[in-house]
Amino acid sequence: MSKSPPEHSRTFLGIETGATHTTVLLVDDADTVLQRFDLGPANVRLLTNVEIAKVFREIKRRTGEPSAVAAGMAGLRNEADEKRVLDLAMHEWPGIPFHATNDLETALEAAGQWPDKAEARVLLLSGTGSCAYGRNTEGRTVKFGGRGHILGDRGSAIDIALQALRAIVYQQDLKAQFPALGQAILRALQLNNPDDLIPWTQEAPKGDIAQLAVTVFQEAEKGDTLARNVLREAADRLADMAANCATHLVNEGARVQFILAGGTLLKQAVFANSVSKRLHARWNDCRVEKLKRESIWGAITLAKSLLPAHQGASASLPTAGGAKGPADATPVPLESLAKSPTELRNPKTMQLDTMPLDEAIELLVEENEVAVHAVLQEKDKIHWLIEKTVAAFQSGGRLFYVGAGTSGRLGVLDASECPPTFRAPPEQVQGIIAGGQRALWSAVEGAEDNTEGGASAARHRGIKKGDVLVGIAASGRTPYVWGALREAKIAGATTALLAFNPHLDVSPEWAPDKLILIDVGPEPLTGSTRMKSGTATKVVLNTLTTLAMVHTGKVLSNLMVDMNPSNVKLRDRAVRLVRELTGKDEEVTRAALEEHDWVVKNAVQSLR
Repeated sequence: MSKSPPEHSRTFLGIETGATHTTVLLVDDADTVLQRFDLGPANVRLLTNVEIAKVFREIKRRTGEPSAVAAGMAGLRNEADEKRVLDLAMHEWPGIPFHATNDLETALEAAGQWPDKAEARVLLLSGTGSCAYGRNTEGRTVKFGGRGHILGDRGSAIDIALQALRAIVYQQDLKAQFPALGQAILRALQLNNPDDLIPWTQEAPKGDIAQLAVTVFQEAEKGDTLARNVLREAADRLADMAANCATHLVNEGARVQFILAGGTLLKQAVFANSVSKRLHARWNDCRVEKLKRESIWGAITLAKSLLPAHQGASASLPTAGGAKGPADATPVPLESLAKSPTELRNPKTMQLDTMPLDEAIELLVEENEVAVHAVLQEKDKIHWLIEKTVAAFQSGGRLFYVGAGTSGRLGVLDASECPPTFRAPPEQVQGIIAGGQRALWSAVEGAEDNTEGGASAARHRGIKKGDVLVGIAASGRTPYVWGALREAKIAGATTALLAFNPHLDVSPEWAPDKLILIDVGPEPLTGSTRMKSGTATKVVLNTLTTLAMVHTGKVLSNLMVDMNPSNVKLRDRAVRLVRELTGKDEEVTRAALEEHDWVVKNAVQSLR
């Protein structure tokens, strides 16, 4: 039952979303609970903007307008996710300060004040999943582990359950006898024999598998050796995860507070004590405590921090997201985007919707011709880029394309065509697209706005000195592309930006080695850069890789003598290529190709 706040008192709204449910808490200045309720699961990575807005709208309908709001949301990983949530919140709570963060941050805040002399605190979470999340006194944060039950979640309930399942079937194979733990698991699942576990594990939801950890704990308490071994290994994994997280925050001799959270640690006292002992053994100066308050209270703490301690209800409030402080300097101001031809209306196509079809076809083709010819205006810069790429290839370097949307897809396309066309190793030319593989066929919300995402991709794809990175952004402003460009330049790679905005104004600290700014004019369909900008992009990328391969010995005359004949059609083409270059008949040509594993260039050399 909800309570009404006293007139003129301030109220604070905390929201915590997760994989199983969303918790909402409304309190006053004295932490009196005014409202508390649960909604369904909500993960930023799994919900569309419309779905997130629907969650916020329902919360507002029930709670009204608080003085400040903070939300800890599962799946919120980076600045782009944060901005996305803030933009949506601004529509529901205009004029009200709003702080968006991840659900680990709210759990860490719920731990309260730092203990004396502690230089870092690490939240060790073990529930259905697991991870360690820490922060030091300088404010730097580190996340260790997690990543789901296939790649991570070591020491979690689902990890305990899976390890137990593997242990019981191994014991059956080893001793030809099904162990007591296996019998207990069959009983819990209402299954009749071990083979029934195969279809069950293939179909069971994560939550159902994780629930088996309860059976493992029960059998361990009864003294089952197999169950105890599983839990001992899980405790080791959790302690290692937390200690390793701490080493990324402070020196080994520093004092660290470890906070245990999540159902597996909070509900299983013996297991929590086992983890605590291992942490003390791994870290000399530490305190290990259980999280005493629900993590939703961390969201309340963050909401309160958005307002001055004595601000009255009628005081002027910052807008949603305003408490975040000034934004980081951006590589390209928005004014540059407003001037970009990609954003302007094309006077030739104002009647595109009523134009006769034949006339429209001619007009669109003519506009694409304009785009192709515009590329030649930047011939000198493209010449420079080809020379840099040739030099990179000759010294073992690689060419990377980075883009979002159409630009990213065209980069991936050109990269993917180099191995079959030129027998280039797949790592020699690589495409990076904001949002990853899924973005090749569908839009990924907020991916292109994530500057750190681009930087992270450049780091983790191993871009280094001797490589070339070409950022592709039609308007020239895509944050993901700029993040990758800056990271690549720091690493010592050659960098260039291909854009279709001749008015681009780039901050000097962000500038790549070369700006290739092609003026293709306004798009036939306003803002649709898949058209003229896309055509010009493909021309530039095809020209770049083709001539770079020509000048590294992949072509004789105008023939692809280093192609990869991987199917019947291409093998027939390979035979014709060798015959044309050597004058030999088909039988001799085919024999030479087979002898040289269908490497055209080698076959030609042997016959000459």
